[in-house]
Amino acid sequence: MTAHIRRLYDHMVWADARTLNALRAMHAAPLDALRLYGHLLAAEHVWLSRIEEREPEFSAWPALDLDQCTALGAKNHSAFALLAETLSTNELERRVRYRNSKGDEFVNTVEDILLHIALHGAYHRGQVARIVRGEGGAPQATDYIFFIRERS
Repeated sequence: MTAHIRRLYDHMVWADARTLNALRAMHAAPLDALRLYGHLLAAEHVWLSRIEEREPEFSAWPALDLDQCTALGAKNHSAFALLAETLSTNELERRVRYRNSKGDEFVNTVEDILLHIALHGAYHRGQVARIVRGEGGAPQATDYIFFIRERS
């Protein structure tokens, strides 16, 4: 895996954990935020399943509680770490054929799928943060630059 994509995935793990921490810190996680966070993790899982050419265990919009989100996040992050160790530059160019949730067939490269996963997660973590703040909680910063600053 390229160094750039590896940093994006290190950021994803960090940002997913910070989002989970913000939800856990609330008396009760807002259902809308929990639904989005569960979707974010399930989408990571679905896309990883497509890359690995296997059937996913979850739909794109599962109903997960915080403990289930924690378990799925850990499973995803372990799988992405393994992928990062084994993925070659040639593998990034491999074309993956899959069907979306509507049954439409598409073909994309592994690299494009990995970039999509990173961007998709950032979008939904922002939505979760907005909901957490609106419900009186304290969202944690998950922007990439905060990740880089923290690592320095």
